[in-house]
Amino acid sequence: MQSLWMVLASLFFACMGVCVKLAAASHSVEEIVFYRSVLSLLVMFVIIRLRGVPLRTPQWRWQISRGALGFAALLAYFWAITLLPLATAVTLNYTSAIFLATYLAVAGQRPTTGVFFALLLGLAGVGLLLRPSWSADQLPAAVLGLASGVLAGMAYFSVRELGLRGEPESRTVFYFSLVSSLGATCWLAFSRLHPIDLRSGSLLFGVAAFATAAQLAMTRAYAASRPLLSAALAYTTVIFASFFGFLIWHETLDRGSWLAIGLIVLSGVAATRLSAPSRGRPRGIQREGKVRARKLS
Repeated sequence: MQSLWMVLASLFFACMGVCVKLAAASHSVEEIVFYRSVLSLLVMFVIIRLRGVPLRTPQWRWQISRGALGFAALLAYFWAITLLPLATAVTLNYTSAIFLATYLAVAGQRPTTGVFFALLLGLAGVGLLLRPSWSADQLPAAVLGLASGVLAGMAYFSVRELGLRGEPESRTVFYFSLVSSLGATCWLAFSRLHPIDLRSGSLLFGVAAFATAAQLAMTRAYAASRPLLSAALAYTTVIFASFFGFLIWHETLDRGSWLAIGLIVLSGVAATRLSAPSRGRPRGIQREGKVRARKLS
């Protein structure tokens, strides 16, 4: 039952995407990112105070880089949502699992044959989804969606490094919200602010509320004893996004797009599973255990 928290998180993430797409009718992307980041910052500040976690961090360079990458990924993702069918934008953002496995390989962790073929499968799906048959006005938006996946993968790599260095998750999320708020504020200094009415205010609040609720549900899911199942269930966001896209905007995808989405989802699940630790050692990622053993001896 614990893994059902991930299904709930996926539903909340899809609802966040719906609010972003609707709010884009009256507000710019940078405004949406600003309100989402500031509201999340306030919530995380309260959580940190209640938990007694100090704000001072010895890993401030990693925190700043993670925040900057997360901010760029969020900006690209929200832009893609406003320009593409919701399911397509979500799927391109979820290529982050593929790129995270690539970064781990570049960092010196040699992927096994299974992980390698999972990455090739994901790249084939991306190529099919970005096929040349798309119109010229859709291709830049698709590239933005793919960029959000690349940047999110880099941000998750930074989160992994912060976790290895003993940084509390709440402090990492706080600094991500802080850097995103500052970045969006600087961007808004050169942009136009639009007035907020009851409808747009509700949508902007919905973006932040659903994002925060999704993060909390996702954290609860990964705290369960079956994290691999939670990682696989995370892709149900694509299903919810497809349903909302059809229900609200009557968005439909052709068979080629659905095949591409399936390949990307399958690749992400496989890469996550094959790269996961097993019995104290990574499965799919071969670490230099012998070297470490020699150092310890």
